[in-house]
Amino acid sequence: MFVDSHAHLEMEQFNADREQMLARARDTGVETIVAIGSGTGPGSLDCGIALATKYEFIYATIGIHPHEANLATAADFEELEQLAKQPKVIAWGEIGLDYFYDHSPRDIQKQVFLKQLEMARSAKLPIVIHCRPSDGSDNAWQDCLEILRANWAKAGLGGILHCFTGTWEHANSALEMGFMISFAGNITFPKAQQIRDVAKEVPLDRLLIETDSPFLAPIPNRGKRNEPAFVREVARQVGELRGLSTEEVGLRTAKNFYRFFSLHEKLNSI
Repeated sequence: MFVDSHAHLEMEQFNADREQMLARARDTGVETIVAIGSGTGPGSLDCGIALATKYEFIYATIGIHPHEANLATAADFEELEQLAKQPKVIAWGEIGLDYFYDHSPRDIQKQVFLKQLEMARSAKLPIVIHCRPSDGSDNAWQDCLEILRANWAKAGLGGILHCFTGTWEHANSALEMGFMISFAGNITFPKAQQIRDVAKEVPLDRLLIETDSPFLAPIPNRGKRNEPAFVREVARQVGELRGLSTEEVGLRTAKNFYRFFSLHEKLNSI
């Protein structure tokens, strides 16, 4: 049993075989997938909901990614406010800061991040955080964690640090604010020792796994299109680090996911 807590299922890379891709995930034991709803920004903010409505085993998020922060308008925020009321929307994201690509100016990224934290708090939804610093720096982590401490921690809603790539200090700061830490396929990459070191330290009941499909396919599929079935490889790597079987990691992270999102029916069925 596995939960892929973060996948971009709407992307064009899946247009040719989306049904088959989802079937492969189910055949591999993936019970639940979260369809991230940031899409390509304004104009596609309901993309996760469309998939969650069609498939019982898919849940959705909504939000504006920092890449598209400079495109956000008042109308987009109004749309998000309405989308947040949809029953299968379980989180707001992915939102945050990206200083690696800088597709949007950093001051605008921060403004849109703060606006969405306010909206998520009003909607009583946890958040999914994207944080990527520029090369050789932890500048985005410093800014992101500072913003969360000042504007989110007291909400008590927590969230997920998705595709975690920071240090133990970053992870621990987020854990203190009620966040879950999610690891993706890059945990299997040869140069990702820092990520593996953190994965060994995160309390087992605060850990999630994901694919970030179609990106970051884990070894042995690195360089290919990623898909939710490959979340098993993330579980395998975490299991090797923690002295657990692939299946045990899958079960424990699934329980963590259902517990965090108060999906009691799913949790009780395990």
